[in-house]
Amino acid sequence: MPGRDQAVPRCLAALAMLLAAPVAAQDRQPERVVSLNLCTDQLLLDLAPRERIAGLSPFVADAAQSFLAGRVQGLPILSGTAEEVMVIRPDLVVSGTFTKRATREFIRRQGIPIEEFPPARTLAETRAQIARFGEIAGAREKAAIRIGEIDLAIRELRAAASPGKLRILPLARRGWVSGADSLISELLAEAGLVNAAGELGLAAGGMVRLEQVIALRPDAILLAGEDDHPEDQGRAMLLHPALQAMFPAERRLVVPERLTVCGGPMLGEAMRSLARQVSRLKPRDAD
Repeated sequence: MPGRDQAVPRCLAALAMLLAAPVAAQDRQPERVVSLNLCTDQLLLDLAPRERIAGLSPFVADAAQSFLAGRVQGLPILSGTAEEVMVIRPDLVVSGTFTKRATREFIRRQGIPIEEFPPARTLAETRAQIARFGEIAGAREKAAIRIGEIDLAIRELRAAASPGKLRILPLARRGWVSGADSLISELLAEAGLVNAAGELGLAAGGMVRLEQVIALRPDAILLAGEDDHPEDQGRAMLLHPALQAMFPAERRLVVPERLTVCGGPMLGEAMRSLARQVSRLKPRDAD
């Protein structure tokens, strides 16, 4: 029966179209994207065409935190509320997992697609997030270039580091120490350096006392800025006479927070800065 023979191919063709439709929809890049998190802000800002950026969080314009603060002029800066997102009605919202849960859930209930990204704690997670934003922005080649730049910076950092396992303590205001399970710790490990916080049993990070730092006696401390006067009690610890004596300028590495607070294109600059400073650092026993 020719009619039945013709119907089978037609049904198969229709089924193939139905199966292909979701894939095609997924392949389409969103035309208007809103970001609610500093780290997703910068990945979006670096990879997406400006006309596709429908809104960024208020933190992206703060040069102390944002590596790409200089690129935000002319782009909409939001306050981060769900109501603003409802007014904009973007095709996609990108957010960090630490953004207010109520905000994220409300946006999701309104039928607006939202994709959440945890803080990148390793270079592998950083590469994966850059690659994903390359897909979102329709900029896979540019994302691959960014990943290649980070890999090149890693090789430069390894070459600059001393063959000895120098012990570095990442120390911030009020005695906060970045733990062994952190992005800054991974950068140190890539350079063949050791995050001395691991000797204090700090995995995710925590507060330490002045006496603990003195007893630990690392080869250097890693700071987020050059503090030359005790502006407040948080900075005062870093300028304590005991720390000043144990860690003179040559034993103080400085990598600004805006280069390490997020995983993204800024990590290349963070590693190049660290490489320049580490190449001059000697083990404490060599003094």
